Amino acid sequence: MAAGSKALGKTTKDAAAKGRSAEGRATAYHGQAGKRWVMLIDLRKCVGCQACTAACKIENNIPDGRFRTWVPDVEIGTFPNTRRAFLPRLCNHCERPSCVEVCPAGATWQRADGVVEIDYDTCWGCGSCVDACPYDARFMNPITQTADKCTFCSQRIDQGLLPACVETCIGGARQFGDLNDPDDPVAQTIRTHPVQVLKPETGNEPRVFYIGLTHELQNNLQGTPTLWSEDREAVGKGEDGNWKIRPLVEKEGTDV
Repeated sequence: MAAGSKALGKTTKDAAAKGRSAEGRATAYHGQAGKRWVMLIDLRKCVGCQACTAACKIENNIPDGRFRTWVPDVEIGTFPNTRRAFLPRLCNHCERPSCVEVCPAGATWQRADGVVEIDYDTCWGCGSCVDACPYDARFMNPITQTADKCTFCSQRIDQGLLPACVETCIGGARQFGDLNDPDDPVAQTIRTHPVQVLKPETGNEPRVFYIGLTHELQNNLQGTPTLWSEDREAVGKGEDGNWKIRPLVEKEGTDV
């Protein structure tokens, strides 16, 4: 390899490493120093209304078929002892985010207040961070051709507002606060009540906490989100485009 190529490779790696922290970035704003933003989701209060999903898409102008947050509707248990459950999902803004370390461009970085951001001017869309996220919280944006994900609505929290999903949660299941503030109600709840995180064995130390997270949901996450309409179409329409509604039990000799 030529000396010039080696120097270029070293420069790129050094720039990427430097850009992973707030202090190493050339941007003027590095987040709210001294704070550690976290989200607390009480699954006992979530009704699966998808108000958070809709609010996020509108607030952040997310393309059709892509989601920064979503609420899978799942069935847990074994028949006949089954029940319906909802699991709000989003970027976990981990204390040790694996997505930051694998970004070759240094586009994914962590602010001083813990929020994991993407520099869309630097991201070249390689998808390494999408593969590295153990929570399937990232996706490739077909419009920008870059990686995309939840940012805790940083444009809102920097103005003293709540994330859009928290603001619109009709059951009050989503709460947002500063873990470093001992007087913050969210921080107090996390410190004094049993809380859980998704896939704790990864070592990422997520900063999205749950109340009432069962083992079935904690380590067996649902996959990439899809539109309800697409799911219904996949199971309910025939090749002619008409709905095929069949009885549970077909009678012998009956044309259904």
